[in-house]
Amino acid sequence: MTIRHHLSDQLMMAYAAGELPEAFALVVATHLSLCNDCRATLAGFEAVGGAVLDASPAAEMGDDCLQATLARLEQPQRVAAPAAAAPHKHGRLPAPLQDYVGGDLDRVKWRSIGMGVRQAILPTGGRGTARLLHIPAGQSVPDHGHRGLELTLVLRGAFRDDTARFGPGDVEIATEALDHTPTAEAGQDCICLAATDARLRFNSMIPRLAQPFFRI
Repeated sequence: MTIRHHLSDQLMMAYAAGELPEAFALVVATHLSLCNDCRATLAGFEAVGGAVLDASPAAEMGDDCLQATLARLEQPQRVAAPAAAAPHKHGRLPAPLQDYVGGDLDRVKWRSIGMGVRQAILPTGGRGTARLLHIPAGQSVPDHGHRGLELTLVLRGAFRDDTARFGPGDVEIATEALDHTPTAEAGQDCICLAATDARLRFNSMIPRLAQPFFRI
C-alpha cells in the first residue's frame, strides 16, 4: 500500500493531546494503523508532550482526584491504539474500526442513500459523526461543500475529485474552502470512513431535501 495523502501535523498533535472528538479520533487512529510514516510522526509529538509534562511544575490534587480517575478508567474507551495493521484480507477492517461495527465488512449494516451509495453511521459520542460509505465503481457523490471539517479515509478502492486521487490509506482533509464531487474509480467499489462536524452543503435540490433523513 502506497499512501500519498497523510494526516496534518495539527490533527496528529490534537490526537496526541486527546483533544479530538471521538469521530475524528477514529479516523486518525484507523489511518495510523495503516501508515508507518504517520505513526512515527505521532511518536515524536507524544515524546515532546511527555517532555513538556516532565518539565511542568507539579499541581496540587483535589480531594476527589482518585475517585474521579477511577471513574474515568471504568468508562469504555472505544478508539483503539494505532497499532500496525495485520496483513490485508478480503473484507477485513482495520483494528480500530472493528469494535464499531462488531467485526469486519460482512457485519456492516448498510443503508441506501440513493444512486447506489450506501452508508453506515457509527456509534460515536460528542461532537461529530463518523460513517462508513460504500460508493459503487464509477459513481459520484453529489456535488457539495462543507460547513466544517470533513476527514475521509479510503479503506478500499479509490476516488477522485478536483484536487487529487485518493487510494487505500489516503486521507482527504476537506474544509469550508472545498467544493467537490468525489467519484469512485471504475473497476472497484470505493469504501471510505468519513468524519464530519457539520452538515454538508449540497449544491443541488434533491440531496438537500434528503439530507435530514440521512444525517449527512
